[in-house]
Amino acid sequence: MSKLFVGGLAWHTTDETLRQGFQDFGVVEEAVVVKDHDTNRSRGFGFVRFATDEDADKAMEAMNNQEFDGRVIRVDKASERPRGGAGGGGFHGRGGYNQREGGNGGYRGGYGSSSILRSTWSRSIS
Repeated sequence: MSKLFVGGLAWHTTDETLRQGFQDFGVVEEAVVVKDHDTNRSRGFGFVRFATDEDADKAMEAMNNQEFDGRVIRVDKASERPRGGAGGGGFHGRGGYNQREGGNGGYRGGYGSSSILRSTWSRSIS
C-alpha cells in the first residue's frame, strides 16, 4: 500500500474527481481532497492511496507536473506523520504558558525577565 500527496489541485476538484483521475494506474483504495475545517472548502491538496507501491510509482511518474482538472499538479510520495505526543501545534519555545518546577508557572513571552515580572507583581499586591 502506498500513499501519494497531490498538490496544486483546483478548488473545484472533489474526492471522486481525484479518484477518477488516478484509477487508470491501478487500484485506488482512497482518494481524499483535504478541506478546511471551518469553511469545508478545498485546501488545494489531497492524497491518493494505491493498493501497491508499483501502481503508486506509475501514477506519480505519469501525473507529476501534468495538467489535471484545469491545473498543473505536483505528485510526490506522501510522508507519514509521526505518531505519539511529539509534534503538531503548540508554541515550540516561542512564548506561551509554561509550567515550571516548583509551581511558579506563567506566561513566558516577550515581556522581560521573570524577576522583573515578579517584582512588579509583588509591588502591585502590597
